[in-house]
Amino acid sequence: MSPPRDFAATRRTKLICTIGPATARQIPALAAAGMDVARINFSHGTRASHAAAARAVRRVAATNDRRLAIQTDLAGPKIRLGALAGGLVELEAGRPFVLRLAGKGPAIGDATGARVSYKRMAADVKVGDPVFLADGAAQLRVTGTDDEDGIRTDVVRGGTVRSGAGVAVPAARLSAPALSARDRADIPRAISMGATYVGQSFVRGAEDIADLRRLLGTDGPGIVAKIETRPAIESFDAILDVTDAVMIARGDLGVELPYEQVPLIQKQLVGRALERGVPTIVATQMLESMIAAPRPTRAEASDVANAVFDGVDAIMLSGETAIGAHPLEAAETAARIASLCEMEGAAYLPSGMSRPPGTDTGALAYAAVTLAAAHEEITAIACYTRTGRTARMLASLRPRVPVIAFSPDPEVGSRLALINGVVPRLSVALDESDRLGRLNALLGEARLLGDGATVVLVSSTATPGSAPNLLGIQRVVVTRGT
Repeated sequence: MSPPRDFAATRRTKLICTIGPATARQIPALAAAGMDVARINFSHGTRASHAAAARAVRRVAATNDRRLAIQTDLAGPKIRLGALAGGLVELEAGRPFVLRLAGKGPAIGDATGARVSYKRMAADVKVGDPVFLADGAAQLRVTGTDDEDGIRTDVVRGGTVRSGAGVAVPAARLSAPALSARDRADIPRAISMGATYVGQSFVRGAEDIADLRRLLGTDGPGIVAKIETRPAIESFDAILDVTDAVMIARGDLGVELPYEQVPLIQKQLVGRALERGVPTIVATQMLESMIAAPRPTRAEASDVANAVFDGVDAIMLSGETAIGAHPLEAAETAARIASLCEMEGAAYLPSGMSRPPGTDTGALAYAAVTLAAAHEEITAIACYTRTGRTARMLASLRPRVPVIAFSPDPEVGSRLALINGVVPRLSVALDESDRLGRLNALLGEARLLGDGATVVLVSSTATPGSAPNLLGIQRVVVTRGT
């Protein structure tokens, strides 16, 4: 394998692609297009399709010597429409529409009504409440409730709605628990599938994450807290204390809050997470038009670019790759926009260097990033990490060069696939003697860099989990292949 002509130009912003009917058989091609994390949404598809997708991701990672992460999203307490005739219906303004409680009425809905997944919905809403379908694609108004018939509504704003579309009632305080019985049954399945991260939907506070952590176990998958409600915004700092990553899920946020507030909230939340070194994902409608069109709108291209300039760790594609007509083009487009913004718009990218180091790990990471900033000939920072902590700390400072993270733990490598600017590589375990020299040798064997490239090396001589205490600048000697 020949190294890139300019490894320092490696794309830093990671790409999450949702796997669905459009991509179930195209996972190798998605990875080639730039996918770093495969998202499997338990709200859609079947158990068999979920397991098959996870197996395909692991096969691609094994055959390409590349770490890929798997994120499984729990359905959570989100209310969804049931099946619709033909897969979608067109709702017309002024027409009545009945939201039937789970198990009531016909199983297949149409333009007059459909089932909803939440059995207590009639008790939680009141007359006059607005109801939004499919992230606001259509709007209803409650005109009456009945435990038998469900919720009677009028269509205020028509639109196209698909089977399984989300149902949001911002004015109601829903009594559903953060983890449903279905979620609790799905958690062991996510673990057995080899999930790297588990996405928790409709998080309201830190206690919701603590409940999930207890079920996953301390050595289980990482948690991605999906920020999509007002309570989650109000509890954001407490959530950052306990989660492994956050997702700014703008679809439901745009329904819960006035849509004009969403861009500002996105910037504020991403900035606060970056200050704390917590990975961030921005999601929903990034390239929405590419579900049908082969090219994005100019506004969508700018949306992806602004997420990159905000300093997110990852951008996520949903329907674009799950059900879209052009999934590979969507992935390639997102990756291409991110790469160009990073190369040509470096002045707009955030830096964590204004944040004083608060730990020994932080101090050494700060020194390594400072060295890389001061010496233009440095093309990468390389570290050896057992837990991933050193690599995450380095990446949180948003250095101008990529971070190559060697770890003997495949799961650590997969987790680092989500982190901005980190290139994870599996390695043998290194003993304490001449660890910097062995790290340099690993770089040569990996052949990621050109012969004679200058790198900053970070490692430790101490026990697993302790702070790194070695820092050096060395030139790489590439091991020639046969």
